[in-house]
Amino acid sequence: MSAESPVRAENTAPIPFIEFVALVAALMSLGALGIDSMLPALPDMGQRLGAPDIADRSLIITVFVMGFGIGQPFQGPLTDRFGRKRVLGIGLAGYVAMSLLAGLASSFPLLLAARFLGGLCVASARVVTVAIVRDCFSGRAMAQVTSLAFMVFMAAPVIAPSIGQAILLAGSWRLIFEAIAAASALILCWFWFRMPETLAPENRRPLSMGEVMRGWRRTVTDRSSLGYTIAATILQGALFSYITSIQPIMSDVFHRPDLLGAVFAMAAGGMAVANLLSARIVMRLGMRRISQAAILVIIVAAGAGLALSSVSGHESLALFVALQVLVMAGFGVATSNMSAMAMENMGDIAGTASSLQGFLAITAGSVIGTAVTSQFDGTTRPIHIAFLVAALLAIGIAAIVERGRLFHPS
Repeated sequence: MSAESPVRAENTAPIPFIEFVALVAALMSLGALGIDSMLPALPDMGQRLGAPDIADRSLIITVFVMGFGIGQPFQGPLTDRFGRKRVLGIGLAGYVAMSLLAGLASSFPLLLAARFLGGLCVASARVVTVAIVRDCFSGRAMAQVTSLAFMVFMAAPVIAPSIGQAILLAGSWRLIFEAIAAASALILCWFWFRMPETLAPENRRPLSMGEVMRGWRRTVTDRSSLGYTIAATILQGALFSYITSIQPIMSDVFHRPDLLGAVFAMAAGGMAVANLLSARIVMRLGMRRISQAAILVIIVAAGAGLALSSVSGHESLALFVALQVLVMAGFGVATSNMSAMAMENMGDIAGTASSLQGFLAITAGSVIGTAVTSQFDGTTRPIHIAFLVAALLAIGIAAIVERGRLFHPS
């Protein structure tokens, strides 16, 4: 098989469709669980381990995300060579071990090291999940599966902060890491015993630097792959700024840290409902129309939030949450469909392509998010600016990719 020969997916799940979507969503949720469940415990972790500043505490999230991004380019070629199951099995086993080590950490540097290594390991879940979906589905059908999985996946940010808060009421923040390890072990068993290998032996690719470089070059020279990866990266940066800023926003701006879990739940719920709608209409309207309309929703909602917070100087918690629900709904629909479009022409190098795309989106996105968080000024304005600028750039990139033909059917 040549590097340019397409692989046609059969648009059929290897296990019952509902279980397939649920398992894909569970695998996707592991990275989010490693982030969102930490949020209520960040102040306590910082105080206990000698890192009380907001910037220091945010490193608990940032180093995990960096590891999650950096680990992907290495795991993509491995899964194209050795198959999906083996790479994911080893990665999740390592994630379980690193979560347990983080729970035992007696110093802040050791905690950060365990978090970084845990991110490296769980990167396999993102790479392999995208590759498995592309092995089995293509085109609009892939976008439909991705939207459905994203809808189920949003249960993680809905319940993770609440789980973190409940664990803190019952015991130490260290129990959060033990809970993550237990959940990861259960999902690993589910995957290992139920999901067959989806990469056929004849589609496995040799593992060599030349082959990897050819795959990477193809990923970054394909118009849709590069363009929609860049757009998703910019939007991902805005999301990271929200994740790392929401705890101080709830504490310092609205003085309601007790509502952190509820605010997360409402925003994630809006994302889940929007992705369910996307899954229902994508086969009829196409990925491009839906994703570009979703970006416009982000522009309107973020622009309204910025105008209200800047002009009036005051933004109520209810209004902030309502606008964030709209922003997150647009984000979820836009990025899930752009992910499918970025993988459209990458079927025969699904692991390599998804890993490089994920590396760019997660690593650069975390850098953008950290930069925005560092600008926190005791208001919600940096968050609104981040989403507004990101959405404007994303719609501009989409126009370039589509040669000016926005909202045309895919």
